[in-house]
Amino acid sequence: MTAIPLPSTDWAERIGADEPERFADYARRFAAIQAQRAQRYGPGRTLHRKPLAALQGTLQVLGDLPDFARHGLFAQPGTYATWVRLSNGGLDRAPDRVPDIRGFALRVLGVQGPSALGGDATPSQDFALINQEAFAFATTGPFVALVEAAARGPAALLGHLVRTHGLWALPRELAKFKRTVGRPFGGFATQAFYSAAPIACGPYAVRVRLVPAASNGAPDEAAAKDWGADMARRLRAGSLHWDLQLQYFASEAITPIEDASVDWPTPYTTVAKLALPQQNLDSAAAQAFATQVEGSVFDPWQALAAHRPLGEVQRARKVVYYASQQGRGVA
Repeated sequence: MTAIPLPSTDWAERIGADEPERFADYARRFAAIQAQRAQRYGPGRTLHRKPLAALQGTLQVLGDLPDFARHGLFAQPGTYATWVRLSNGGLDRAPDRVPDIRGFALRVLGVQGPSALGGDATPSQDFALINQEAFAFATTGPFVALVEAAARGPAALLGHLVRTHGLWALPRELAKFKRTVGRPFGGFATQAFYSAAPIACGPYAVRVRLVPAASNGAPDEAAAKDWGADMARRLRAGSLHWDLQLQYFASEAITPIEDASVDWPTPYTTVAKLALPQQNLDSAAAQAFATQVEGSVFDPWQALAAHRPLGEVQRARKVVYYASQQGRGVA
Protein backbone atom coordinates (compact mmCIF):
# COMPACT_ATOMS: atom_id res chain seq x y z
CA MET A 1 0.00 0.00 0.00
CA THR A 2 1.46 3.35 -1.08
CA ALA A 3 1.65 5.94 1.69
CA ILE A 4 -0.10 9.25 1.06
CA PRO A 5 2.55 12.00 0.94
CA LEU A 6 2.24 14.79 3.49
CA PRO A 7 1.92 18.53 2.79
CA SER A 8 5.28 20.22 2.33
CA THR A 9 6.56 23.79 2.29
CA ASP A 10 9.62 22.71 0.30
CA TRP A 11 8.44 24.23 -2.97
CA ALA A 12 10.10 26.89 -5.10
CA GLU A 13 9.43 28.85 -8.25
CA ARG A 14 11.98 28.88 -11.07
CA ILE A 15 11.70 32.28 -12.71
CA GLY A 16 13.35 32.59 -16.10
CA ALA A 17 15.43 35.67 -16.87
CA ASP A 18 13.53 36.12 -20.16
CA GLU A 19 10.08 36.20 -18.55
CA PRO A 20 9.50 40.00 -18.49
CA GLU A 21 10.23 40.34 -22.19
CA ARG A 22 8.42 37.12 -23.12
CA PHE A 23 5.30 37.91 -21.12
CA ALA A 24 5.15 41.45 -22.52
CA ASP A 25 5.23 39.89 -26.00
CA TYR A 26 2.39 37.53 -25.07
CA ALA A 27 0.38 40.49 -23.78
CA ARG A 28 0.86 42.38 -27.06
CA ARG A 29 -0.20 39.34 -29.08
CA PHE A 30 -3.31 38.74 -26.98
CA ALA A 31 -4.15 42.46 -27.08
CA ALA A 32 -4.12 42.32 -30.89
CA ILE A 33 -6.56 39.40 -30.85
CA GLN A 34 -8.73 41.20 -28.30
CA ALA A 35 -8.86 44.37 -30.41
CA GLN A 36 -9.78 42.37 -33.52
CA ARG A 37 -12.60 40.57 -31.72
CA ALA A 38 -13.80 43.86 -30.22
CA GLN A 39 -14.54 45.09 -33.75
CA ARG A 40 -16.95 42.17 -34.12
CA TYR A 41 -18.45 41.83 -30.66
CA GLY A 42 -17.68 45.05 -28.82
CA PRO A 43 -15.40 45.38 -25.78
CA GLY A 44 -14.69 42.16 -23.95
CA ARG A 45 -12.13 39.68 -22.69
CA THR A 46 -9.68 37.96 -25.04
CA LEU A 47 -10.58 34.50 -23.76
CA HIS A 48 -13.79 33.61 -21.88
CA ARG A 49 -15.43 36.33 -23.93
CA LYS A 50 -18.94 34.88 -23.85
CA PRO A 51 -20.63 35.31 -20.44
CA LEU A 52 -23.26 32.74 -19.55
CA ALA A 53 -24.45 33.86 -16.12
CA ALA A 54 -23.65 36.34 -13.36
CA LEU A 55 -24.63 35.08 -9.93
CA GLN A 56 -24.58 36.23 -6.31
CA GLY A 57 -23.92 33.95 -3.38
CA THR A 58 -21.87 33.35 -0.27
CA LEU A 59 -18.70 31.46 0.56
CA GLN A 60 -18.65 29.97 4.05
CA VAL A 61 -15.14 29.17 5.29
CA LEU A 62 -15.17 26.17 7.62
CA GLY A 63 -13.42 25.72 10.95
CA ASP A 64 -11.05 23.01 12.18
CA LEU A 65 -9.05 22.95 8.96
CA PRO A 66 -5.66 21.22 8.65
CA ASP A 67 -2.52 23.30 9.11
CA PHE A 68 -1.71 23.53 5.39
CA ALA A 69 -5.10 25.13 4.67
CA ARG A 70 -5.40 27.53 7.61
CA HIS A 71 -4.00 30.65 5.95
CA GLY A 72 -5.27 33.77 4.22
CA LEU A 73 -8.96 33.49 3.39
CA PHE A 74 -9.12 30.17 5.22
CA ALA A 75 -7.34 31.25 8.41
CA GLN A 76 -10.56 31.36 10.39
CA PRO A 77 -14.26 30.59 9.86
CA GLY A 78 -16.38 33.25 8.22
CA THR A 79 -18.95 33.96 5.53
CA TYR A 80 -18.24 36.22 2.55
CA ALA A 81 -20.41 37.70 -0.18
CA THR A 82 -19.29 36.18 -3.48
CA TRP A 83 -19.81 37.01 -7.13
CA VAL A 84 -19.74 34.28 -9.76
CA ARG A 85 -19.13 34.64 -13.49
CA LEU A 86 -19.78 31.61 -15.73
CA SER A 87 -18.37 31.63 -19.24
CA ASN A 88 -17.35 29.77 -22.35
CA GLY A 89 -13.59 29.90 -22.74
CA GLY A 90 -13.29 30.70 -26.44
CA LEU A 91 -12.36 33.81 -28.37
CA ASP A 92 -15.80 34.09 -29.96
CA ARG A 93 -19.40 34.20 -28.86
CA ALA A 94 -20.04 30.77 -30.33
CA PRO A 95 -23.21 28.75 -29.69
CA ASP A 96 -23.05 26.77 -26.47
CA ARG A 97 -23.17 23.49 -28.38
CA VAL A 98 -19.67 24.21 -29.73
CA PRO A 99 -17.04 22.27 -27.74
CA ASP A 100 -15.12 24.60 -25.45
CA ILE A 101 -13.42 25.07 -22.11
CA ARG A 102 -15.91 26.31 -19.51
CA GLY A 103 -15.01 28.87 -16.84
CA PHE A 104 -16.29 29.28 -13.28
CA ALA A 105 -14.81 32.45 -11.74
CA LEU A 106 -15.30 33.53 -8.13
CA ARG A 107 -14.84 36.97 -6.61
CA VAL A 108 -14.89 36.70 -2.81
CA LEU A 109 -15.56 40.11 -1.26
CA GLY A 110 -14.72 41.57 2.13
CA VAL A 111 -11.36 39.86 2.61
CA GLN A 112 -8.73 41.48 4.82
CA GLY A 113 -4.99 41.50 4.27
CA PRO A 114 -2.12 42.59 1.98
CA SER A 115 -2.54 42.16 -1.76
CA ALA A 116 -0.68 39.71 -4.00
CA LEU A 117 -0.05 42.71 -6.26
CA GLY A 118 1.47 44.76 -3.45
CA GLY A 119 -0.20 47.26 -1.16
CA ASP A 120 -2.07 46.92 2.07
CA ALA A 121 -5.38 45.55 0.76
CA THR A 122 -7.02 43.71 -2.11
CA PRO A 123 -10.62 44.36 -3.25
CA SER A 124 -11.33 40.61 -3.35
CA GLN A 125 -9.93 37.10 -3.38
CA ASP A 126 -10.52 35.74 -6.89
CA PHE A 127 -10.43 32.17 -8.17
CA ALA A 128 -10.36 31.39 -11.91
CA LEU A 129 -11.51 27.80 -12.40
CA ILE A 130 -12.02 25.67 -15.51
CA ASN A 131 -13.50 22.23 -16.19
CA GLN A 132 -10.02 20.75 -16.67
CA GLU A 133 -7.83 19.23 -13.96
CA ALA A 134 -4.66 20.52 -15.63
CA PHE A 135 -3.60 22.66 -18.58
CA ALA A 136 -2.86 21.13 -21.95
CA PHE A 137 0.66 22.63 -21.93
CA ALA A 138 3.38 22.76 -19.30
CA THR A 139 4.09 26.44 -19.99
CA THR A 140 2.46 29.35 -21.79
CA GLY A 141 4.50 29.61 -25.02
CA PRO A 142 2.80 26.74 -26.93
CA PHE A 143 -0.60 27.86 -25.66
CA VAL A 144 -0.15 31.43 -26.91
CA ALA A 145 0.91 30.15 -30.34
CA LEU A 146 -2.12 27.85 -30.49
CA VAL A 147 -4.53 30.65 -29.55
CA GLU A 148 -3.02 32.93 -32.20
CA ALA A 149 -3.48 30.25 -34.84
CA ALA A 150 -7.04 29.48 -33.72
CA ALA A 151 -7.86 33.20 -33.91
CA ARG A 152 -7.03 33.13 -37.63
CA GLY A 153 -9.40 30.24 -38.31
CA PRO A 154 -9.41 26.44 -38.82
CA ALA A 155 -6.98 26.47 -41.76
CA ALA A 156 -4.43 28.48 -39.79
CA LEU A 157 -4.85 26.17 -36.82
CA LEU A 158 -4.19 23.10 -38.97
CA GLY A 159 -1.16 24.79 -40.50
CA HIS A 160 0.19 25.62 -37.06
CA LEU A 161 -0.19 22.03 -35.88
CA VAL A 162 1.59 20.69 -38.96
CA ARG A 163 4.47 23.17 -38.66
CA THR A 164 4.84 22.52 -34.95
CA HIS A 165 4.45 18.75 -34.82
CA GLY A 166 4.84 17.50 -38.39
CA LEU A 167 2.32 16.09 -40.84
CA TRP A 168 2.51 12.55 -39.48
CA ALA A 169 1.69 13.75 -35.98
CA LEU A 170 -1.34 15.77 -37.11
CA PRO A 171 -3.97 13.07 -36.29
CA ARG A 172 -2.50 12.68 -32.80
CA GLU A 173 -2.49 16.43 -32.15
CA LEU A 174 -6.03 16.88 -33.48
CA ALA A 175 -7.20 14.09 -31.20
CA LYS A 176 -5.44 15.78 -28.26
CA PHE A 177 -7.07 19.11 -29.10
CA LYS A 178 -10.49 17.46 -29.35
CA ARG A 179 -10.03 15.71 -26.00
CA THR A 180 -9.18 19.03 -24.36
CA VAL A 181 -12.00 21.23 -25.65
CA GLY A 182 -14.49 18.47 -26.39
CA ARG A 183 -14.54 16.52 -23.16
CA PRO A 184 -18.08 15.76 -21.94
CA PHE A 185 -19.64 18.61 -19.99
CA GLY A 186 -22.84 18.23 -17.96
CA GLY A 187 -23.38 21.83 -16.91
CA PHE A 188 -22.13 24.27 -14.31
CA ALA A 189 -24.33 22.94 -11.53
CA THR A 190 -23.14 19.35 -11.94
CA GLN A 191 -19.50 19.59 -13.03
CA ALA A 192 -16.30 19.94 -11.02
CA PHE A 193 -14.02 22.91 -11.75
CA TYR A 194 -10.30 23.34 -11.08
CA SER A 195 -7.69 26.06 -10.74
CA ALA A 196 -5.35 23.79 -12.76
CA ALA A 197 -2.41 25.96 -11.65
CA PRO A 198 -1.21 26.44 -8.05
CA ILE A 199 -1.48 29.31 -5.62
CA ALA A 200 0.16 29.89 -2.26
CA CYS A 201 -1.62 29.10 0.96
CA GLY A 202 0.61 30.83 3.45
CA PRO A 203 3.90 28.88 3.37
CA TYR A 204 2.25 25.99 1.50
CA ALA A 205 1.22 25.65 -2.15
CA VAL A 206 -2.19 24.36 -3.22
CA ARG A 207 -4.52 23.88 -6.13
CA VAL A 208 -8.28 24.57 -5.88
CA ARG A 209 -11.30 22.48 -6.83
CA LEU A 210 -15.03 23.23 -6.77
CA VAL A 211 -17.25 20.14 -6.42
CA PRO A 212 -21.05 20.29 -6.91
CA ALA A 213 -23.40 18.95 -4.26
CA ALA A 214 -25.60 16.00 -5.19
CA SER A 215 -28.60 18.17 -4.30
CA ASN A 216 -27.88 20.33 -7.37
CA GLY A 217 -29.46 17.57 -9.46
CA ALA A 218 -28.43 15.50 -12.44
CA PRO A 219 -27.07 16.81 -15.76
CA ASP A 220 -29.70 17.75 -18.34
CA GLU A 221 -28.86 16.75 -21.93
CA ALA A 222 -30.90 19.67 -23.24
CA ALA A 223 -28.77 22.16 -21.29
CA ALA A 224 -26.07 22.19 -23.97
CA LYS A 225 -28.32 24.44 -26.04
CA ASP A 226 -27.95 27.19 -23.41
CA TRP A 227 -25.79 26.64 -20.31
CA GLY A 228 -26.91 29.92 -18.77
CA ALA A 229 -30.58 29.01 -19.15
CA ASP A 230 -29.88 25.71 -17.38
CA MET A 231 -28.48 27.59 -14.38
CA ALA A 232 -31.36 30.06 -14.46
CA ARG A 233 -33.88 27.22 -14.40
CA ARG A 234 -32.18 25.51 -11.47
CA LEU A 235 -31.90 28.75 -9.48
CA ARG A 236 -35.56 29.61 -10.02
CA ALA A 237 -36.38 26.29 -8.35
CA GLY A 238 -34.01 26.60 -5.39
CA SER A 239 -30.47 27.12 -4.12
CA LEU A 240 -27.31 25.44 -5.45
CA HIS A 241 -24.26 24.35 -3.48
CA TRP A 242 -20.59 23.38 -3.98
CA ASP A 243 -17.62 22.34 -1.84
CA LEU A 244 -14.49 24.45 -2.29
CA GLN A 245 -11.47 22.21 -1.79
CA LEU A 246 -7.68 22.59 -1.57
CA GLN A 247 -5.09 20.08 -2.81
CA TYR A 248 -1.61 20.40 -1.31
CA PHE A 249 1.92 20.39 -2.72
CA ALA A 250 3.92 17.38 -1.51
CA SER A 251 7.08 17.29 -3.64
CA GLU A 252 8.45 18.62 -6.89
CA ALA A 253 8.43 15.09 -8.30
CA ILE A 254 4.67 14.57 -8.09
CA THR A 255 3.23 18.07 -7.60
CA PRO A 256 5.41 20.38 -9.72
CA ILE A 257 4.93 24.12 -9.41
CA GLU A 258 6.23 25.07 -12.86
CA ASP A 259 4.61 22.34 -15.02
CA ALA A 260 0.92 23.18 -15.34
CA SER A 261 0.20 20.07 -17.42
CA VAL A 262 0.61 17.70 -14.45
CA ASP A 263 -2.51 16.72 -12.53
CA TRP A 264 -1.43 16.48 -8.90
CA PRO A 265 -2.25 13.15 -7.19
CA THR A 266 -2.52 14.44 -3.62
CA PRO A 267 -5.92 14.42 -1.87
CA TYR A 268 -8.37 17.31 -1.71
CA THR A 269 -9.72 18.77 1.54
CA THR A 270 -13.00 20.72 1.76
CA VAL A 271 -12.30 24.15 3.26
CA ALA A 272 -15.41 26.16 2.34
CA LYS A 273 -18.97 25.93 1.05
CA LEU A 274 -20.24 27.99 -1.89
CA ALA A 275 -23.99 28.64 -1.85
CA LEU A 276 -26.03 30.34 -4.56
CA PRO A 277 -29.48 31.15 -3.17
CA GLN A 278 -32.66 30.98 -5.19
CA GLN A 279 -32.63 33.93 -7.60
CA ASN A 280 -34.36 35.10 -10.76
CA LEU A 281 -31.75 35.79 -13.42
CA ASP A 282 -34.37 37.37 -15.68
CA SER A 283 -35.19 40.17 -13.24
CA ALA A 284 -34.13 43.76 -13.89
CA ALA A 285 -31.87 43.65 -10.83
CA ALA A 286 -30.15 40.49 -12.06
CA GLN A 287 -29.61 41.98 -15.49
CA ALA A 288 -28.10 45.11 -13.95
CA PHE A 289 -25.82 42.92 -11.84
CA ALA A 290 -24.73 40.99 -14.95
CA THR A 291 -23.71 44.28 -16.57
CA GLN A 292 -21.74 45.18 -13.43
CA VAL A 293 -19.98 41.81 -13.47
CA GLU A 294 -18.99 42.17 -17.13
CA GLY A 295 -17.36 45.48 -16.28
CA SER A 296 -15.48 43.98 -13.34
CA VAL A 297 -12.19 42.14 -12.90
CA PHE A 298 -11.91 38.43 -12.14
CA ASP A 299 -8.20 37.79 -11.91
CA PRO A 300 -6.24 35.19 -9.88
CA TRP A 301 -3.76 37.99 -9.06
CA GLN A 302 -6.57 40.00 -7.49
CA ALA A 303 -5.87 38.09 -4.33
CA LEU A 304 -4.44 38.11 -0.86
CA ALA A 305 -0.65 37.92 -0.65
CA ALA A 306 -1.18 34.68 1.28
CA HIS A 307 -2.70 33.24 -1.91
CA ARG A 308 -0.21 34.59 -4.46
CA PRO A 309 -0.46 32.67 -7.76
CA LEU A 310 2.53 30.39 -8.41
CA GLY A 311 4.29 29.03 -11.47
CA GLU A 312 5.07 30.18 -15.00
CA VAL A 313 1.48 30.05 -16.21
CA GLN A 314 0.31 32.19 -13.33
CA ARG A 315 3.16 34.69 -13.74
CA ALA A 316 2.24 35.08 -17.42
CA ARG A 317 -1.38 35.61 -16.47
CA LYS A 318 -0.37 38.56 -14.29
CA VAL A 319 0.91 40.45 -17.34
CA VAL A 320 -1.57 39.22 -19.95
CA TYR A 321 -4.69 39.66 -17.81
CA TYR A 322 -3.70 43.22 -16.95
CA ALA A 323 -3.25 44.07 -20.63
CA SER A 324 -6.66 42.56 -21.36
CA GLN A 325 -8.22 44.65 -18.60
CA GLN A 326 -6.64 47.74 -20.11
CA GLY A 327 -7.98 46.73 -23.51
CA ARG A 328 -11.56 46.71 -22.26
CA GLY A 329 -11.12 49.83 -20.12
CA VAL A 330 -11.39 48.36 -16.61
CA ALA A 331 -7.78 48.75 -15.44
